Amino acid sequence: MVETIGSFTEDNWISLRDTAVISLLYGCGLRINEALSMNAEDIPKDDTMRIIGKRGKERIIPILPVVRETINAYVKACPYTLEKGQALFRGVRGGRLNARMIQLAMQKVRTAFGLPDNATPHALRHSFATHLLSNGGDLRTIQELLGHADLSSTQIYTEVDSARLMDVYDKAFKR
Repeated sequence: MVETIGSFTEDNWISLRDTAVISLLYGCGLRINEALSMNAEDIPKDDTMRIIGKRGKERIIPILPVVRETINAYVKACPYTLEKGQALFRGVRGGRLNARMIQLAMQKVRTAFGLPDNATPHALRHSFATHLLSNGGDLRTIQELLGHADLSSTQIYTEVDSARLMDVYDKAFKR
């Protein structure tokens, strides 16, 4: 998805923008509104970034070098001046990017690859959590990364397969 999303537009900066947004959704587990509400001063400069989530809750999340690189590539190519207090991700006319534009870009990818309708921007957040869990992440850490107030919200995002559950159980209760 990340490698392909940009190939459906002819404008290089829009391609780089869409790739950067999708990278944030999957690579950092952001909600689409969290990514699109970022301003120029929120461009990550090191290994973490500050996100303001639902109900104004602030969290610090790690950012992978590849995600930071996609954002930097977009910033270099963006035809608009990115100043403090102004939107980081811009639409064609220069205003703050609308979530619908990313949804439409993902729809093109879904169609091209024959993916189901539930392959949406929000599904990337779900994939982020599921992949972390399946690679040894614990629910409490994932809860913090996603910005969930309640652990039960995190459990909804994470589909734990029974083999993984049995492996954890066996390790915990070895005789």
